Amino acid sequence: MKSKIIIDSAIPFIEGLFEPYADVLYLPSDRITRDVVADADVLVTRTRTKCNKELLEGSSVKMIASATIGTDHIDVPWCDKKGIIVRNAPGCNAGGVMEYVFCALYGVASRRRINLSGKTIGVIGVGNVGKRVVGMSRALGFKTLLCDPPRAAEEGDFDFTPLDELLEKSDIITMHVPLDKTTRNMVDKKFFKKIKKGAIFINASRGEVVDEQALIEAIPNLGPVIIDTWQHEPDINKELMEMVDIATPHIAGYSYQGKMNATAAVVRAVARFLKIYALYEFFPADDRPESTAVKLELAGLSQGEIASVLSYNYPIFTDDFLFRLEPDNFEKFREEYNYRREIYVDYK
Repeated sequence: MKSKIIIDSAIPFIEGLFEPYADVLYLPSDRITRDVVADADVLVTRTRTKCNKELLEGSSVKMIASATIGTDHIDVPWCDKKGIIVRNAPGCNAGGVMEYVFCALYGVASRRRINLSGKTIGVIGVGNVGKRVVGMSRALGFKTLLCDPPRAAEEGDFDFTPLDELLEKSDIITMHVPLDKTTRNMVDKKFFKKIKKGAIFINASRGEVVDEQALIEAIPNLGPVIIDTWQHEPDINKELMEMVDIATPHIAGYSYQGKMNATAAVVRAVARFLKIYALYEFFPADDRPESTAVKLELAGLSQGEIASVLSYNYPIFTDDFLFRLEPDNFEKFREEYNYRREIYVDYK
């Protein structure tokens, strides 16, 4: 008897792969319900599917493969107790998020006529994404401060800066922490009171990391604010949206390469679980061979030239404009997004 796999229909590059080996059902996330998963063996999901007791109790699900960098939408301890294997795709979209951060940063600097020369970037959370942001930041000549308490505790604090010090010294603060009990609402009133006046604030991690009311109250004392992730998605805070410089619907990591990486990770994980040897080393075919990655040569470029290259590769203000036109179509925007090509920067 064939295994049954339920796949979120918004995951690209996956249709047709498992059909020779399993019974496959593709569904939008809002239709992946308790009744639907009752007889499934494997779920291939995104963040929109809350994989918890309410969804899975009594089902035959034995594995969840999520095409995402995080697992905060999955009750991992409960799954562990039930013997449900959980796999995700850490780091899959790191390049896309890094690109988003610098496209947004140079975009708002251009609009607001902010000179970025000599500025200090504070990177909070230095995992797969944060490390890419740090590398690009240093390549562009920024002073860079790193805050990551778990890494500092494990590796020593030589390369890391305490949060309070980072907030006091940074001209730009960008969030790249995972969502857990230590980071939920960590960006609160106390956080904003310690930030340097006029600092640029970027959140492209998780919406629940930021207390949005505290951010609204802090905005008059901040510089440009860039928000990609929101509390209560897809029902975003429209008051906050009106106040920020760039608003996007959780698409910072929506690069072509990032989606290929994510799908490859979940397909390989499911293949190993079901022993489908033909898919052990799967990677999606590039169906856009004419659209190669843009290589950004940093040496000698002025701030304006860097901004021009970044905006040419990713016109971020188009995403901002379209999202503001129809903020209630948050999910539609994500599902129909035209994945952009990442910039290639050889900064290692």
